[in-house]
Amino acid sequence: MIYYVNVSSPMQGNGSKERPFRHIQDAALIAQPGDEVLVAPGIYREYVNPRYAGKPDARITYKSEKPLGAVITGAEKVEGWKKYEGTVWTARVKNGVFGSYNPYTTYVYGDWYFAGKSRHTGAVYLNDRMLYEAHTLEDCIRAEKSRYSWRPEESIYQWYAEQDEKTDETVLYANFQDKDPNQENIEINVRRECFMPQEEGIGYITVQGFVVTKAATTWAPPAAYQDCMIGPHWSKGWIIEDCEISNSKCSGIGLGKYYDPDNDHYFTTKHVKSPTQMERDAVCRGQYYGWLKEKVGSHIIRRNNIHDCEQGGIIGRMGGVFSIIEDNHIHHINNMMELGGAEIAGIKMHAAIDVIMRRNCIHDCTMGIWTDWEAQGTRISQNLLYRNQAPEGAKRLPGGMCSQDLFVEVGHGPTLIDNNILLSDVSLRIATEGVAMVHNLICGALTVVGAGTDSIVDGVLRQRFTPYHMPHRTEVMGFMTILHGDDRFYNNIFLQKWPSEDYLNASDSEPDKADYDNRKVGTAVFDEYPTYEEWISHFDMDSDIPDMKKLEPYHWQHLPVWSKGNLYLKGAKAWKHEEDGLVLDAEDAYADVEEKDGRIVLKTNVYDFVRKAGFTDTIVDSDTLGKAFQPEERFENPDGSPITFNEDYFGAHRGATPLPGPFAEASDKDCYQVAF
Repeated sequence: MIYYVNVSSPMQGNGSKERPFRHIQDAALIAQPGDEVLVAPGIYREYVNPRYAGKPDARITYKSEKPLGAVITGAEKVEGWKKYEGTVWTARVKNGVFGSYNPYTTYVYGDWYFAGKSRHTGAVYLNDRMLYEAHTLEDCIRAEKSRYSWRPEESIYQWYAEQDEKTDETVLYANFQDKDPNQENIEINVRRECFMPQEEGIGYITVQGFVVTKAATTWAPPAAYQDCMIGPHWSKGWIIEDCEISNSKCSGIGLGKYYDPDNDHYFTTKHVKSPTQMERDAVCRGQYYGWLKEKVGSHIIRRNNIHDCEQGGIIGRMGGVFSIIEDNHIHHINNMMELGGAEIAGIKMHAAIDVIMRRNCIHDCTMGIWTDWEAQGTRISQNLLYRNQAPEGAKRLPGGMCSQDLFVEVGHGPTLIDNNILLSDVSLRIATEGVAMVHNLICGALTVVGAGTDSIVDGVLRQRFTPYHMPHRTEVMGFMTILHGDDRFYNNIFLQKWPSEDYLNASDSEPDKADYDNRKVGTAVFDEYPTYEEWISHFDMDSDIPDMKKLEPYHWQHLPVWSKGNLYLKGAKAWKHEEDGLVLDAEDAYADVEEKDGRIVLKTNVYDFVRKAGFTDTIVDSDTLGKAFQPEERFENPDGSPITFNEDYFGAHRGATPLPGPFAEASDKDCYQVAF
């Protein structure tokens, strides 16, 4: 059955081609497994709440008749602006339009939010650009440039809101500079979500080809209900493809988690348990809420353009397990620098169990990809990440996050990072264990090695225990602190593109504290870590009954590291136990991207040095990498089959003597088209 929707229809119909519905929600109330909802071009100012789930062999499909022609927006137009003072205008909005959720009295706030309770979930948009929120009306009138914004020239466009309780109205003030708002498109976000089921278990839905924009989403930390503009809530088997997702106050696409009234922003509301403890609770309580491979996850997010969201492009906690995130363009996330906290990235996933992230282009984000807790069976492959760092002159927002292409945090692996191009000044923040990096071009540093996982409270070490799981399942196998190490580096190219001096990095959660972050590219940061042979020798006990006390110190020491076949250029430094690697001065080596005519080209001469040195590697596979220590799980495909790294960044075949880095062939030109 096909149901037709057309917002321009002269009157409400019955969903037939001749008499289409005017609202997508009308179709969403009746669409059954196997049905298609075909939506004509137009602007749909509504919240779509699907009532019924599809089936694995009979999905419910919502499709924009013209790609990106149908716009689902959480915003309403505001007209009738009046001059207030200078370039500031004012307008009034009856609060009835908001229903029970007023974004202009609701703050962006909650667990793991560090930037202060001062920003609202509401926003004002001028011609599809989100304006900056002023703290006071006087600030709005002055409209000074933000010291923190990555686009400071836009930060002079500001808004402020207050409540008129007598008239039950939201009074808006906006500094439009030289623009007359009555001649421009001015909107405010009104609805909390755009396309997301309220009920759990509404699975097997496809959303294809829509523009989804301008929702008053809330801060979405892991031990809380995560609402975003579009997402499956807590269900299985969604496909979100070929959409443009933009202008969410917080996050764009959400892949979970379940709503738990007893553990929703628990720390923020009750304070008596640490947020880390509530994370552990969320994992274990998830089993009660149906966190099983058979019931949750296995979503596909592909070919979307996701941009200008102020918390995250894609986020998820537990609900995104076994998913594929591929071929997306994710960019300009958190660039306004009004929000700050530990949930901000182009992709931020907790418990990315058997999640594959491949062929994504991610740039100009506070952070590229952040896998937090339980990055077990996670594979990050064939992605291009660049300029994920503040532009020159932008100050660090108090409570804002540090920047890097990749951040893998407090997991036990196996986490596989292969065939990527990493061009920002920090490639990987590695406050974790059980990571393998294979055939990458790495132009930034490895930071927070051996740190960033525990806390010192009153002089006492308080270790953070995090879970690991049965291989390729969600069931918890155990909990352990992070010992660090258990990392592997094979066939990468390391290029010291950025200055190598350590960087004074302010704490994201403790404003008065700062640490020095490594900026030296290469594996030498692991010099204090043992080889496998050194590590395993401690456990060679002569007695049939091992002495537990004698072994105890070694059960708490760093795990071993493997590093082999890597090329180090322009000052990048190798681990002191590097095998079969090559270190070259290569002072004129370079790698950077050029954006032209909708294409992204990598300009690099690193393979000139590969050719001249005649440097080749050996094929790496799952047997080479072995098992991650704690879960005792191989670096392998989600179905348990082995991986052979004989395909490069483009999917081209590698021969028996592969080159280091992400490309199978060393072109005699310095240009590679790496994204569209």
